Order: sequence, then C-alpha cells, then structure tokens
Amino acid sequence: MLEVYTDAATKGDPGPSFSGIYIKSKSEKYSYSSYLGELSNHEAEFASACQALRVCKERFPKEIISLRTDSKIVVETFERNRTKNHIFFSYLETLDQLAENFPFVFMKWIPEKQNIHADQLSKESLRKYLYDNKNDT
Repeated sequence: MLEVYTDAATKGDPGPSFSGIYIKSKSEKYSYSSYLGELSNHEAEFASACQALRVCKERFPKEIISLRTDSKIVVETFERNRTKNHIFFSYLETLDQLAENFPFVFMKWIPEKQNIHADQLSKESLRKYLYDNKNDT
C-alpha cells in the first residue's frame, strides 16, 4: 500500500497553483510537484489529488492507494461520490476514472501538520514560480 500525501498552493483567487505530492512506499520516498494552472484554492486541492493519482498510475500501477490530504472538501466529495458544485464535478469524475486503475483507493483527511512534506513541495514550487516571473518583467 502506498501512502500518498497531496497538497496545493495558490496565489490569488484564482491564481497560479502548484501541486505537492509526497509518496511513501515501503522504505522509499518520492517527491513531485507540478504547475496546475490558474485555479482557486479548492480547485487546486482537487487538481492536486488528481495529479497524485496520475503519478501513481504511471509509477505504481496496481498498488492500493491511501491518499491523504488536509482538504476536507476533497475527501468528503470523493467519499460521498457527489457534489452540488458544478466546478468540482469534473474533478470528481476524473478522480473516479483514475481510481479505476487501482485495486482500491481511499482518501483520508489529515491535519495540516501531518501533511508538511506535500505542503512544502507545493509552496516551494509556487515561491520559485512567483520569483522567476517577478524577475522576468
């Protein structure tokens, strides 16, 4: 079973958003971050969870996934498999489609202090992006 931690960092509403993904697999640890686009904070959290499952599909096919996030809305939407928010619906569909690639995917809400690695990855990528773009003008 993989422990997959995911978080997102966003500047603005919407604004540039980055995903941080930290994966623990037995004794191995993996870190990923990626640009998600111009999103709201909640959209970025959903997009980061989707990105985490894409990474797992590519790198760890057929594993059981324990996806952990500090976003209650992502966990509740995934567990209930429904949302009234039309923006979140497409993310839920994507999560469901990606989850089909694994024997089992479950999501767990964790406090921010337990999500420090993914949080740092997303914030570091956002800071670098903002710094690089500030100096390009």
